[in-house]
Amino acid sequence: MIITSIDQLLSGRPLISVAPETSVEEACSLMARRNVGAVAVLRDGRLAGIVCERDVLRRCISAGRPVAETPVAEIMTTEPVTVRRRESLADAQTKMSEGGFRHLPVVTGDGRPVGIVSMRDIPTEYRLMVERFRDSRRSVLAG
Repeated sequence: MIITSIDQLLSGRPLISVAPETSVEEACSLMARRNVGAVAVLRDGRLAGIVCERDVLRRCISAGRPVAETPVAEIMTTEPVTVRRRESLADAQTKMSEGGFRHLPVVTGDGRPVGIVSMRDIPTEYRLMVERFRDSRRSVLAG
């Protein structure tokens, strides 16, 4: 079966999340245990932000902040771009490419967080097909 929607991709995958007061160290430990590159940050069940490996490196480690004492709320990306679970992988890939990030929180129609899609979740062949289509569209529009 070819996976073409985010809903298909997330089937059976739980949302991996932390609270804003969780330490960066705890969040990193969770990411390592679950083999993921990002976690959602939830406040009262709502998406408050996202923390990814890049946030940890740039906003904590390289800034000399102690990972055991720094809460994720201080380094997370707030108000992240999201994708709805019924959208296509092409929609998610486009948002990630245009935004310059590799992880995208997935929400329901009413904004409830349900997962995170990563660029590595999208099969290489599918990514190439979407990129070729986008490039051909640009050349048609430019020409």
